[in-house]
Amino acid sequence: MIRIDAEQTLVRVHHEEWARVVASLTRRFGDLDIAEEAAAEAFATAVERWPADGVPPNPGAWLTTTANHKAIDRIRRESKRDDKHREAQMVYDDDPPEPLGAIDDDRLRLVFTCCHPALALETRVALTLRMVGGLTVPEIARAFLVQETAMGQRITRAKAKIKAARIPYRVPSTEDLPARVSGVLAVLFLVFNEGYLATGPDSDPVRHELTAEAIRLTRLIRGLMPQDGEVAGLLALMLLTEARRTARISAGGELVPLGEQDRGAWDTALIAEGHQLVRERLATGMRPGRYQILAAINAVHTSVRDVRDTDWSQIVALYDQLVRLDPSAIVALNRAIAVAELDGPDVALAAVDQLKDKLDGYHAYHATRADFLRRLGRSQESRAAYDQAIELAGNTAETAYLTHRRDQLAN
Repeated sequence: MIRIDAEQTLVRVHHEEWARVVASLTRRFGDLDIAEEAAAEAFATAVERWPADGVPPNPGAWLTTTANHKAIDRIRRESKRDDKHREAQMVYDDDPPEPLGAIDDDRLRLVFTCCHPALALETRVALTLRMVGGLTVPEIARAFLVQETAMGQRITRAKAKIKAARIPYRVPSTEDLPARVSGVLAVLFLVFNEGYLATGPDSDPVRHELTAEAIRLTRLIRGLMPQDGEVAGLLALMLLTEARRTARISAGGELVPLGEQDRGAWDTALIAEGHQLVRERLATGMRPGRYQILAAINAVHTSVRDVRDTDWSQIVALYDQLVRLDPSAIVALNRAIAVAELDGPDVALAAVDQLKDKLDGYHAYHATRADFLRRLGRSQESRAAYDQAIELAGNTAETAYLTHRRDQLAN
């Protein structure tokens, strides 16, 4: 019983405390590598000791203290760390705590701190996803559609650049927020996506703790930057997507696509809030950004009670706007899915086939082709595409859905 309780507590505490522990150590020692490795060692120690000894009365404080000791031990082993060695002696000093600056949430402060504009945007996002502790390197690699080793090297290089350039880890001020918010929003969007459709086969297909945390942090940013259209757009996008969560997985564990979901199970309060945010942004008359357009697309989807009433021409028009802002292969793929509903799967398939070189390793590319081929009656080709999608998909519910669809094909 102690072991089960300890394991459950460790899962919960890792999610709740990782960012706080890393942020605390980073502020004290000024070194992200030391902070991350000491935090990891502290959690590893907890994995060994808590099942046998029981969960301590204050798990977060236990982890912070243990991580501090681990960091001090490492610094002492490194002879060239004299200054940090002296700093490490003062673990229990009486100095007043560092000012919180513009942000008083530990996790959000760590995200903004890591999203330093001296780093390339993709690098900021990858580093922050790793340091915030919500995603592993394999999960981040899948989000960026790159190999795990390449993503690990990218994160390592980002840390090395921070050290070489002596980029300070300090709490961002109000003036810092506009320069960093684009990276922060990208991080939260990817965290949300990992919760919305988990990429790993060993996790739950939908990770509500990640979607809920991404929404919570985006709400905090909305409070800090109420006039920022992209913050409002991302929050609306998350709310309109989260509203469909309970309808997305069947009782048998299969993914339920948007067109087949029970719309009566959608969260009407979240939809109303998301629609209100979209309307507020439209009322400003300002040119919308990427997240605002995505939110508008989701507003169209969630504005009708029957999928047959969906205004696909409006959705394609919105994707046309999005392509001009973000001419990526992923956006082109999603646009093709909407085009299939408007102009037919034959037209959409021709557009999707042009994306092969860029998306051949992406399961959704093959799943989309499989669906179009199925609808065109090309069963043998559809089956081959389903096989490729199943091989590449990591989400268990999605794999079950794709397998079911493949097995329904005529021989």
